[in-house]
Amino acid sequence: MTNRFYPNPLKTLSIATLLAAAAMLGGCFGDDPAWNGKDISGLMPKLAFELTDTSGDTVTAEQTDGEIRMLFFGFTSCPDICPATLQKLSKAVKDLPAELQADTRIVFVSVDPQRDTPERIDSYVSFFSDRAIGLTGEEPALRELSKRYRTTFGYDEPDAEGNYNVSHSGAVYVFDRDGNARLLLRPELSAEDIRADLIALAEETSS
Repeated sequence: MTNRFYPNPLKTLSIATLLAAAAMLGGCFGDDPAWNGKDISGLMPKLAFELTDTSGDTVTAEQTDGEIRMLFFGFTSCPDICPATLQKLSKAVKDLPAELQADTRIVFVSVDPQRDTPERIDSYVSFFSDRAIGLTGEEPALRELSKRYRTTFGYDEPDAEGNYNVSHSGAVYVFDRDGNARLLLRPELSAEDIRADLIALAEETSS
């Protein structure tokens, strides 16, 4: 992958920190052999947000009702976790049957509103998938949303050039067509694992 979406390269994020956060989230829930991801049904609140999309318009979760949504927190200058996760999610969606692709959405929420303008986020998510939307908002709204799903993010001190790292979890939250939290996808899952879960969830919610 080229660096055209990373005009200000950052230092490598602490992988140990990110994996520890994902492990903490994953440890809250038991394994269910029916899913590759963690079953979080009934353990987290429904999908709810009011953020800004890449056109500068306000978007709410209700506007995406009827779709299976994969929520992921990140930032466009992320050197590793974000592009790897978005690439994996995009492949999982691309490999779905055509009728399911149209009902599946990747929701990328930037937690770096200071640098991530709507235009920059649009360029970023469009590179990965036409089934991805990019959102952001004021920091208090982003804090509230991340807290709602038991995660957090933080900013390191800027270096001499003004660049800084943003720490965040690599977990992905999957919501069904009614907005119910259903699965937590851990970083180690493959695109094939995710695809299988999406198909199973789509078949369940359409029956």
